[in-house]
Amino acid sequence: MTEKLFYKDSHLSKFDAEVLSCVRAKRQQVKDSFGRLDGKAGEYYEIELDRTAFFPEGGGQYADTGVLYMADDDTCGLDETARKKVQVLDVRERNGRIFHITDGFIEAKTAVKGSIDWEERFMKMQQHTGEHIVSGLIHAAYGYNNVGFHLGSEDCTMDFDGEITEEELRRIEAEANKAVWKNLKVFTHYPKKEELSQIEYRSKIEIEGQVRIIEIPGYDCCACCAPHVTYTGEIGLIKLVQAQRYKGGVRITMLCGVRAFSDYVRKEAQAKEISRLLCAKENEIADAVAHLAEETNQLKYELAEKERRLVKAYADMISESKDAVCIFTEEFGGDSMRMLMNYVLDAGHCICAVFFGNEKDGYRYVLGSRQQDVREMAKEFNKRFDGRGGGKPEMVQGTVRGEKEAIERWLMKYEFVCI
Repeated sequence: MTEKLFYKDSHLSKFDAEVLSCVRAKRQQVKDSFGRLDGKAGEYYEIELDRTAFFPEGGGQYADTGVLYMADDDTCGLDETARKKVQVLDVRERNGRIFHITDGFIEAKTAVKGSIDWEERFMKMQQHTGEHIVSGLIHAAYGYNNVGFHLGSEDCTMDFDGEITEEELRRIEAEANKAVWKNLKVFTHYPKKEELSQIEYRSKIEIEGQVRIIEIPGYDCCACCAPHVTYTGEIGLIKLVQAQRYKGGVRITMLCGVRAFSDYVRKEAQAKEISRLLCAKENEIADAVAHLAEETNQLKYELAEKERRLVKAYADMISESKDAVCIFTEEFGGDSMRMLMNYVLDAGHCICAVFFGNEKDGYRYVLGSRQQDVREMAKEFNKRFDGRGGGKPEMVQGTVRGEKEAIERWLMKYEFVCI
């Protein structure tokens, strides 16, 4: 069994150990990692140490990363960066044994010094302890259970088996931050089997063997295998940034500590830029954007009305007849294509085809008639010009590629007059 130093001291970032074994990592073991190992299996090794501060994947939290240095290297007296080392890219636990996936080989019985990526570890501890506080509060207030937790590379999500309103979420967030400001001691317990039955604690799964309990007095008591901060004040800040319905309950996205601060810095920079662009005070940008949106909608309406008039004027220039008409345009796209077709059909033409685009990028088309089913014609047309589309008997829409002259020649078989 590997001695798990991360349970003795969650803040331990450097440690001494001895290599028990080192073998090439199997292809399946590399494939099943968190996507960090993207090379061939033969390039990676699986190192087992007698003791480690590297936390393996578990409890919804991904593994630590870092470095193993050769403790007996000739350059030992030099700075760590000059020593021989291997990168620890992933860590897994199997039957109480912890294996470090590395990019290099170290012989068994070699003394090493381990160094975990402390900033990443501390960030994960902030998120995980924050999750306990929020989950405990929600369970106490509404009786909902945390049925899913995922600590990702950018945020962490919590799934609860009940819905929470936005107002309720804000109250939970406020209470969670009060727990942070109280700077409460985070306790770790290893109760005996007879003691466990007397403890009320949360747990998502049935646990065999020794149960590890994380307690935040007054807020949460939960079985958990991951490292946590020692005091809640280390979390810094808890921010619940999003909530959405999920499988009959709610999925909450949370940022804590370093991540919450980075999110604030990013959003503050965006707010300042929006403020500058709108010539509005930062605390008034929402009103300024609402005003801008109203103006934009009014301009869109006016532009659409002017385009309708322009399309009508264009259609009026086409002489009234019963001829089938083909129109190529680089001006009237989207809804204006159908509008132009309808104006032309209103003038008495039996069929109208409108094309928008060019030979390089392809054409969108609309084909319609008030007198006949145009679907068969469109089917043949699509086949001839590698097109796609469909519709109803009176109108078909699609896309094609081809030269304008070739398209016109094909349509002339149906006695189209091309404009």
